[in-house]
Amino acid sequence: MAMLDRDEFLRVLTPNERRTVQSLRSPSAIQSFMDGMTYSAESTYRSPLRVLRDRQAHCYDGAVFGAGMLSLLGHPPLIVNMFPSSRDDEHLVALFRRHGAWGALGKSNFVGLRYREPIHRTLRELMISYFEQYFNVAGEKTLRRYTRPLRLTTFSSRAWMTREETMELIAARLEKMKRYPLLTRGMVAGLAKVDPRSYEAGLRGSRPEGLFKLTQ
Repeated sequence: MAMLDRDEFLRVLTPNERRTVQSLRSPSAIQSFMDGMTYSAESTYRSPLRVLRDRQAHCYDGAVFGAGMLSLLGHPPLIVNMFPSSRDDEHLVALFRRHGAWGALGKSNFVGLRYREPIHRTLRELMISYFEQYFNVAGEKTLRRYTRPLRLTTFSSRAWMTREETMELIAARLEKMKRYPLLTRGMVAGLAKVDPRSYEAGLRGSRPEGLFKLTQ
């Protein structure tokens, strides 16, 4: 993150907001804070500053917010976009590394699509760790592709931590990025549905209005 963008974010915080941000001293602390937020069922994007103030986010907002908070701890602000079949929503997470291994944090309407410990040797290994928990309301396992990490310092001149309009630019950049497949067609054809217990656990506490609506 450019120093100017970081300083602008910190400059506009109230004393209480500054104390909140200063309390987020680790990736797991950031995740716990995000877990306490309301899941947003709105299509509107929120900047990290607005997420902090509104205390709500969907997966896109959460990934960018998480990347912003990680950057304050010295991590590069990285996000990755995961793409499902046509029968589900995309999902995004913020990335971090420790001892050369990948971890992630995020906001989701599904229990299993949030934090990952930094134990994954490759990005693909990290993405595969989300596969079993990435399912739709019909119980279909839907994760199919992912992008390479997008470094948000690319948008530092656009003050991505404080400006709402920059969120649209980030989304547009993600949409244009190359997508890497996780499964072959043969693998997809042989997939079983999620078992009932995992389904129930994955949707625990979810907001129905924020779930992908299947038309058939």
